[in-house]
Amino acid sequence: MTAHVLYSFRRCPYAMRARMALRHSGVPLTTVEVSLKAKPAEMLALSPKGTVPVLVCADGRVIDQSLDIMRWALARNDPDNWLGPDRTALIEENDQVFKANLDRYKYAIRYPEQPMEHYRAQGEQFLQHLEDLLGHAPYLAGDMLSLADVALAPFVRQFAHVDREWFEQAPYPHLRVWLERFLTSALFTSVMAKTQ
Repeated sequence: MTAHVLYSFRRCPYAMRARMALRHSGVPLTTVEVSLKAKPAEMLALSPKGTVPVLVCADGRVIDQSLDIMRWALARNDPDNWLGPDRTALIEENDQVFKANLDRYKYAIRYPEQPMEHYRAQGEQFLQHLEDLLGHAPYLAGDMLSLADVALAPFVRQFAHVDREWFEQAPYPHLRVWLERFLTSALFTSVMAKTQ
């Protein structure tokens, strides 16, 4: 193996953030787009948990957590100091609390214990926190894009897409500007390009 191989799924937010860090750091990469209904046997042999992303390094090392992939890539080359501001607690809140609320909101039919609006309100507690941060600076860690922005934006994007009409009129103007800047960035559009 001469290049690193990333098993990915285009619309998975975990895979999105891994792809962005790998692209930004300039890591030479072969990307394998995975069908979630027919996961490749070689990927499952490397990472039995069966979720993307999975990075197979050129030396055979396997990294199968998206944040670990991001940090590995940026440790090799971090041209804009994404790792500089430590926003670990914010990323953990996204991954451990907001993601669970996002899933219940997006797939509310699977969670009939409460209406969709209940799960949205739970997720909004995190959105309000982000809105407050972005009211003071254009990015979550200050004036420059950081690991936190790239790690969180794919999940906020997914939350916004559940009901775009609601999100467009929700009281989060700074968050909308931040998300739009992210979605139209060259980095995001490049990693979302469909591959044959």
